[in-house]
Formats: sequence, C-alpha cells, structure tokens
Amino acid sequence: MGWKEYPQNIKVRLITSFFSRAVSSAVMPFMALFFAQEINKVWAGMFLILTVIIGFMVNLIGGYISDRFPRKKVLLLTASGSAFMFFLMTLSLLPASNIIWLFAVAYIGFIITSSLGRPAMHAIIMDSTTPENRKAVYALDYWFINLSMAIGAALGGLLYVNYQKELFMLLTFTSTIIPIAYGIWLRDRFTEFSKKTHDNLFMDLISNYNVAIKDSAFVKVVLGSTFIFAAEFSLNSYIGIRLAETFDSITIGNLGIDGVRMLSMLNIQNMLLVVCLTFFISRLTDRLSKRKAILLGLILYGIGYATITSANTWYILLLFNLIATLGELIYSPIKEAEKANMIPSDKRGSYSAFSNLSFSGAELIARSTIIIGAFLMPMMMSVYIGIIIMIGTFLIYTGFFISSRASNTSRENKVS
Repeated sequence: MGWKEYPQNIKVRLITSFFSRAVSSAVMPFMALFFAQEINKVWAGMFLILTVIIGFMVNLIGGYISDRFPRKKVLLLTASGSAFMFFLMTLSLLPASNIIWLFAVAYIGFIITSSLGRPAMHAIIMDSTTPENRKAVYALDYWFINLSMAIGAALGGLLYVNYQKELFMLLTFTSTIIPIAYGIWLRDRFTEFSKKTHDNLFMDLISNYNVAIKDSAFVKVVLGSTFIFAAEFSLNSYIGIRLAETFDSITIGNLGIDGVRMLSMLNIQNMLLVVCLTFFISRLTDRLSKRKAILLGLILYGIGYATITSANTWYILLLFNLIATLGELIYSPIKEAEKANMIPSDKRGSYSAFSNLSFSGAELIARSTIIIGAFLMPMMMSVYIGIIIMIGTFLIYTGFFISSRASNTSRENKVS
C-alpha cells in the first residue's frame, strides 16, 4: 500500500502526530525530574499519580463525547486547548524563577485536553480505514510512533538541560500548527452518532460503556493486552532497577557500560529494530494466518521478556531483547487491526477509551513488580513475567478467535 493510497485522514494523523510526539517526547519524560527539582520528590510523585487518575477519568468522558458529537470539532477544541496549555507552560518558564504553580495547572490542563481528544482521533482513524487495509495502516502508525519517540529521546537528551525554554517554545509552536492542520485537511463524514438514552448525564455516560463491558470478547482482548503490555512496561521499572543494582559493568573500548547504560541500550535497540524492520516483518506475516502470526509473535515476545527479567549478561540481554522486539513486530499491528474490527461503528470512541484501560492496568502491574521483586529472586521473577504473558496470550487468542468467532464476522460487516 503506497503513501498516495492512504486516506487523507490517515496522512494528517501520521504527519501531525509525528511532529507533536517527537517534540513532546523530548520534554514529557522529564516531568518527574522537573517537579522533583522545583518542589520535592514526594510532591512530584503524588502530583503525577493524580494526573494519571485524572487522565484516565477524562479519557472515559472523551470516549463518550466522541460518539455523541462531531469528532472533528472535538479534536479542534481539544488540540487548541493543548496548544494553549503548552503556551502557559512556556510562559511560566520565562521568569528567572519559574512560576511553578502556573506550570502545574497548565500541565493538568494539558492532561485533560489531550485525554478528551484521544478517543476521537482513534475513532476517526477507524472511520477512515477498512478491515482490508487496517493492518498496513497500524504497521505504519507503529513505525511513525517509534521513530518520533527515538528522535524525541535524542532531542531531550541533548537539549533539555540547557535549552528547556526553547524546547517548550518549539512544543507550543508545533501544538499550535496541529489544530490548523485539522481544520484544513481533516475530513469527518461520520454521522451515526449515539443517542442519549438517559436524562441524567452521568447515567448516560455509564450506560454508554455498558455495551463495551458486556462485550466479553472485547473485554478479553483488553485484559489480555493489559498483561502483555505489563511485561514491556516492567523494562523501565523492575528490570531497570535490577540492572542498576546487579549488572556487572563492562568496558567496550573506552566506554564503560553499567546497569543504567545497559537499560538505555535495550531501549535504543528496541526503537532501532522497530524503525528498521517494521515493514519487512509486516510483509513476512502476510504469508501467515492471523492466528499463527499472533501466537508466534506473543510466544517470541514472552520468551524474550521472561529471559530479560533475570538475565545479567550483556549479550544475552541484547539477544533476547531482539527476540522480544521481533515478537512485538509480528503480533502488534495484527492485534490492533483485529481489535479495531471488533468495534461497532457507532461506539468507536467509547470502545477506544475503554481499551485504554489496558495501559493503565499494565502500568499498575509493572509498578507492582518492583514490590514483588523485593521478595523474589530474579529467576522467580522471570517465571512470574512468563505466567503473566501466558495469561495475556490466552485471553487475546480466545477473545479474537474463539469466544468472538461468530460476533466478529457480523461486526466486520459494520466496519467501514
């Protein structure tokens, strides 16, 4: 599928999100450090936990809104709001002494506006694709995401300390361009809006999600994704802490590699493999059935992360990180496309918001590995991660190919 063949909305989404994510990835990973330096670590931790809770709740509201009102208008308002919040953050950094309360308020405002708009964007992507081209679209989106994050991480590492204000100015500029691009090029022809079923707005919001919650096949996929993502998220929680404490430093040339640098190497390797191999792997998996591709990908993914969890030798870590990433490249685009095929056309915003539970749940599981790892040996933690991935694989497989076999066929006819 050539670039010219992609729907216009897909091109708008890929290009705008690439620039936005590249710049935001240069500053957002440093928010914990920023607040800890400006106030203290305890306040920073509590504040960032609060933003996660706010983001999750607002995301559910965003899913409801995107199914009730024109999605383009929702995106224009939320993207404009995000740009304004970045403008306020930049203003707060200009005085010699940062106006931290203004920055904190604007940061919460950004969490709210971005969480409100995210389900609408996901829904527009599903509106603009078909079951036949979704795998190709999600593979390209996956590639763009990792490339932009790699560029953003490089920018942040080079510029954040000495050019913090300039980075936020650049972020404000790119965020201001995005709603303008939406207004000019985004096309929203969706008209099958959900109807209000309760006079009470809160009850109507809850009933809106009852459809997704009662969809047992979709719930299995969301829960399965939670367990699968937890393994990857543990790389920067339990695995990162373990490497920092137990990895025996090595020297390559004049470069000393300790546990922290080893973790950075694993993250960089993952990004480079995704950027270089996404389309090659996607073409290879076209020869496999969806069942075999998802199973193969998840098995490789599980073997890789279960081994990384306890490995302490640099070449074993790099080898099994390669295996885990190859597994991710095999299963991820197919899983996202199949999940989109399960969603009714008039509930895409709500289903997308509900599916984001997998990320929040995975973060909680990944954080819990830090506590569990204090009591278990690394080898037992490998068994624990392996069991988690096995549960996730079972839930995803049954959700896609067993419990949903009949319903998937009828849903695909509804998806345009």
